[in-house]
Amino acid sequence: MILQFNNFEINAIHEGDAWKICDLMVANADRFKHYFPGTLAQNLNPTLSQLFVEKKIKQFEKKDEFLFTLKHSETRELVGLIYIKELDWNKKQGEFAYCIGYTFKGQGLASKSINALSKHAFNDLDIETLQIIAHKDNLPSVKVALNNSFEWQKTLEKEFTPTGEQPLDMELYELYK
Repeated sequence: MILQFNNFEINAIHEGDAWKICDLMVANADRFKHYFPGTLAQNLNPTLSQLFVEKKIKQFEKKDEFLFTLKHSETRELVGLIYIKELDWNKKQGEFAYCIGYTFKGQGLASKSINALSKHAFNDLDIETLQIIAHKDNLPSVKVALNNSFEWQKTLEKEFTPTGEQPLDMELYELYK
């Protein structure tokens, strides 16, 4: 276990997570299809999820990308996923991406997870700049950034293209060590 708060814990991805990730993605497909299409597409069945987990473990070990799980400590239910991705070790910079299952939305779990993982990134991973890129209408994600003292930097034009849609402008927020 890497971090813990209330009755929840954050762990590095591991081999035993494939089924739970598949379940989380499929159960929340409508919720995740817009802003998390890549992760969703890679976890539509248990076989795909196993391949996804194997790939993410290798990326974690190589420090190419870090994927963490958020689980309820007692029930072991997978609540969400948190990435530190787009790592640039020369700039000592990384970007957060996160998703929370619909049964746990609105409880501040993403904010608490980002708070804990920001400290971990600064203190243990030697990252100096953390980013969150969110669409202005994705108010829960914007709130996570603001709740954790990330500061708005600029609008990134046509930064993200949801599946089957036009490119969207996204807002860049940053937090510094």
